[in-house]
Amino acid sequence: MFLVMVGFGIIIPVLPFYAEDLGASPTQLGLLMAVYSVMQLIFSPIWGRISDRIGRKPVMILGITGLAISFFMMAYASKLWMLFAARIIGGLLSSANMPTVMAYVADITTEEDRGKGMGLIGASVGLGFILGPAIGGIFSKNNLSTPFFIAGISSFITIFLILFILKETLTEKKEIQEEQKFSLKQLIVQPLAILYFLQLFVSMSLSGLEATFAYFAAQKAGLTSVDIGYIFMIMGIAGAVVQGGLVGPLTKKFGEGFVIQIGTMISAIGFGLILFIDSFLKAAIFLTIFGLGNGVIRPCLSALLTKKSTIGHGSTTGMLSSFDSLGRIMGPPLAGWLFSKTIGLPYISGIVLSIAAFLLFFIYKIKTDKHEQTSTQ
Repeated sequence: MFLVMVGFGIIIPVLPFYAEDLGASPTQLGLLMAVYSVMQLIFSPIWGRISDRIGRKPVMILGITGLAISFFMMAYASKLWMLFAARIIGGLLSSANMPTVMAYVADITTEEDRGKGMGLIGASVGLGFILGPAIGGIFSKNNLSTPFFIAGISSFITIFLILFILKETLTEKKEIQEEQKFSLKQLIVQPLAILYFLQLFVSMSLSGLEATFAYFAAQKAGLTSVDIGYIFMIMGIAGAVVQGGLVGPLTKKFGEGFVIQIGTMISAIGFGLILFIDSFLKAAIFLTIFGLGNGVIRPCLSALLTKKSTIGHGSTTGMLSSFDSLGRIMGPPLAGWLFSKTIGLPYISGIVLSIAAFLLFFIYKIKTDKHEQTSTQ
């Protein structure tokens, strides 16, 4: 996942300029970014379910191959439609990566160590996202196509690592998981459905912050794009350290539920503090506080869902990724609209969404206790 996210991160600072050179308007650029998330929204649960049936390795290889192909398609793109085609293919196939990797970790970890395993995935993703854009920025100076080639090569290296190092985890489990039927009814009726909506709220608030923070910080504190880059890098490193080093011990001692609730409350406090930014130092500290809270939620949700769900790990993590993508689709336009009304509104809405996420977990806990009492009787 580190190598995948390095490849993905490499193109982030370059894609807007690359699309602009091919004649993209701001609206078309927004659609170019959104179409990837839409593909992930639709196909993540499908790939997760397929990985429950045929195994994790084939689906991982297919997902990363699709990502590599999309990078090379973008590198050779000479028309805007070619960029859109690359993003659609990349989104469709690479949506297999995250749910399958999380399912793989769920397969190979005990319930006690599940939080630690999911935290390490989060740390890998965070560190890849930090290094990737830096590489993309450096290699884009002479030619905007170069970062796409580097990203494609990084993806192909990952394919060989999967082929020769990873062992398949679905052997004896396969026949059992083939019998586990996923249905929309299971999603709606089970108390676990609440956790998917919790992820939706968390993703909406985070993506809204990412979409508007540069404008907010420029107006409130006069920060430049370089300053913003450093701030997000600091936040990313802090989040990776917490996910990689603290999620495991915290979930072992207190359980995933407690950590999720603490994470949502720290996120709400972080959003509130962001409203008072007036310097680089405060921006770095306040955004890091938010990042620490937000960063522990996804690994704990993944761990809890794979422990409690009665369907296959792939179906479970695929649905979680789908709700995450839905939040990333809804968050930026909502935050942009709120920002146009009053610049602090996206962060006030972030406080509301974080508190709502906290309350959702409280409701989940009540429903779960009631469900278990009914089952016992």
